[in-house]
Amino acid sequence: MLVHPEIDPVILQVGPLAVRWYGLMYLIGFVGGWWLGRYRARQGNSVLTEEAVNDLVFYVAMGVVLGGRIGYTLFYNLPGFLSDPFSLLRIWEGGMSFHGGLLGVLVAMGLFARRQGLTFFQVTDFIAPLVPIGLGAGRIGNFINGELWGRTTDLPWGMVFRGYGAGEVPRHPSQLYEAFLEGLVLFAVLWIYSAKPRPTMAVSGLFLLLYGVFRFAVEFVREPDLHLGFLALDWLTMGQLLSTPMILFGMLFLWMAYRRDREG
Repeated sequence: MLVHPEIDPVILQVGPLAVRWYGLMYLIGFVGGWWLGRYRARQGNSVLTEEAVNDLVFYVAMGVVLGGRIGYTLFYNLPGFLSDPFSLLRIWEGGMSFHGGLLGVLVAMGLFARRQGLTFFQVTDFIAPLVPIGLGAGRIGNFINGELWGRTTDLPWGMVFRGYGAGEVPRHPSQLYEAFLEGLVLFAVLWIYSAKPRPTMAVSGLFLLLYGVFRFAVEFVREPDLHLGFLALDWLTMGQLLSTPMILFGMLFLWMAYRRDREG
């Protein structure tokens, strides 16, 4: 049985200013995506220049932060927001929804594509392989904060999350499962797949499909939000409900992309 190390969420504090692990993980995601985006932009078949990537990262950052926080509030913490509206602004306390962040990024990509004179899917195909860096880093941040832990287990790598309201029983370190699948595996597959020219919409479709499948699967061992519980059938969670459209749209986009490609 393992025990969560209870890492201090604050790395460094000077007076009222604090540098937190959660914020650092977001910074790693943005900087890593920016660096890889500029690298990809230097390749011969890129639809974006290195300068355009700089603007793209700004749009993505705004979409992630605004969409992620608003999405978390609407999907997971609406009663808490209604009782304390200023909780929406306290991002450093955690509470970001991937699905809300995705919607925010999609809106931002639509605005960016219009400004660049590109189609929506040209932009999303470019950015999809860069997103897993931030996803993986964000899940590490969840682990450091001791949040979003898994259900109880008797497996040898079960971990006790003392001091986080999880009791004294070993649980799945589901944050690390997601960091591996949504971060490392998703990045490797998308980066290799997108290294060669693919039909427009295919990379975006593969991203939606794989993330949806990975998230849906991990939800079976992740503890559902206490204030939500299971939504139906004694197993369906909010994460699975929100991931289902991603899987369906991912399959649809892949089918449409290759159908168009075959038809010329």
